[in-house]
Amino acid sequence: MTGPALCRDCLHHDGAGFAACPSCGGWRVVAHRSLFDLSIAHVDCDAFYASVEKRDDPSLRARPVLIGGGKRGVVAAACYVARTRGVRSAMPMYKALAACPDAVVIKPNMAKYVAAGRQVRALMEALTPLVQPLSIDEAVLDLSGTAALHGAPPAVVLARFALAVEREVGVTVSVGLAANRLLAKLAAGRDKPRGFAVIDVAEARALLAPEPVRMLPGIGPAMARRLATAGIVTLGQLGSLDARAAARFGEDGPALAARARGEDSRPVDPVRETKSISAETTFDADLREVAALEQPLWRLCEKLARRLAAAGFAAGGVVLKLKTADFATRTRQARLPAPSAVPETLFAAARPLLAKEADGTAFRLIGIGAASLLPGQGADAGDLADPDAPKRAARWQAMEALRKKFGDGAVGSGRGFGAKRPA
Repeated sequence: MTGPALCRDCLHHDGAGFAACPSCGGWRVVAHRSLFDLSIAHVDCDAFYASVEKRDDPSLRARPVLIGGGKRGVVAAACYVARTRGVRSAMPMYKALAACPDAVVIKPNMAKYVAAGRQVRALMEALTPLVQPLSIDEAVLDLSGTAALHGAPPAVVLARFALAVEREVGVTVSVGLAANRLLAKLAAGRDKPRGFAVIDVAEARALLAPEPVRMLPGIGPAMARRLATAGIVTLGQLGSLDARAAARFGEDGPALAARARGEDSRPVDPVRETKSISAETTFDADLREVAALEQPLWRLCEKLARRLAAAGFAAGGVVLKLKTADFATRTRQARLPAPSAVPETLFAAARPLLAKEADGTAFRLIGIGAASLLPGQGADAGDLADPDAPKRAARWQAMEALRKKFGDGAVGSGRGFGAKRPA
C-alpha cells in the first residue's frame, strides 16, 4: 500500500505506506494520500450510553442493550449488537423489543453519562482549544498548527486520543478527519464503531455523488420529497445545480447544493450558542386528569431549572409540550413577567396552559422548555409586581444544597410527592 499510513494500535506511521503494521503486526491501519495534511476532525463516541453501561457491567458486553424509559418510551441508545437486529435510536421501545426480544433495557442514568462525557471532553481540550461540542458525546475539533506542540501530525494525535479514551474512560470513539466540518462528520460515520476515516476535498464530490440526498445533514423528509419531485434524488444531482437553479428550493437551496459538493466554510467555534433547554418524560400509562399530569410537570420544572442554572441561563417564558395517545403533538407557550430559573415560577406559568389542554384527552408524554434563553445573572431578583421572587429563589437554592449533600430524597416539595421522577 502506497501513501501515508498510520497504525492505530501502536501509532507507527510513515509516508511510504503499509498494509500490516511493520512495528506491531496489527491490521488496524488507516492510509490516505492526505492523511498527514488534514486537521479538521469530527469525534463521535460509539453507542455512548450503552457503551457506558457495558463498561460498568461487563456481563452485558455480548448482549443487546437498549437505553430507554420503558415499553411506552423510545430507544435513547442501542448498542451495536442490538443494531444488527434492526434496532435504532428514537425507535418506539415496543418495536425495538419486538425486533430484539432478548434485549436488556436500562433506564438512562444521565449523571453517569455526563461524567463520562466530561472525561472525553477534557481529553479533547488537551489537544486543541478549538473544540466545538455538538452533544454530550460528540464534538468537532480544529487541530491546525498543533503539530509542533504535539510532535506529530493531527492524524497521529487523534489516534493517540482514541486509545486514551478507551484506556481512561472505557468507551470507544470514531474519528473523521477531513478538510472541513461537513466532510469530517461524514467521515466519522463511515467506519463505526472504533473507526477512523479520511476524506479530502479532491475526492469529496465523486465520493458524495451517488449517495441519497437524505445523507446530507440539513435535508429532512420534507425537503427530500421536494427534491424528489424535481427529479433530484442523489447528492450528485443536487451538487450539479448552479445557485440560480438551487434557489428554487428556498433560501438554503444554494447552500445545500454547495454542501452536496463537499463544500463547507463553517469554522470550528468553541463558543457555541445554546439554542434550547427543555425536559420531557413519557408515561408508563396514558394520563388524562389535571392532577395526575401536574405531578410529572412539577418534576420536569425542577429538572428544567437545574439545566438552566447549569448552563447559566434563565427562561423568558415556558413552552408546554404534550403528546396524545395517538402521537399528535400539542405545544403551548406563555411569557414570564421576568426571567426565572426557579421551578415554582416555571410551574406557575405552565400550569394554566396544562389546565386548558387537559380536557379528557389521553396523553402519553409531557414536556417543558424555556421559550427564550436569557442571561441567568439578575434573574429572580423581584420587583413591585413580584416581590416574593427572591424568596422563591432562596428556597430553591436551599433545597438543592440539601439534596447535593444528603441525596435527592432528602427534601422535596409537596407537589412532587407521589410523582415518578422523569428519566
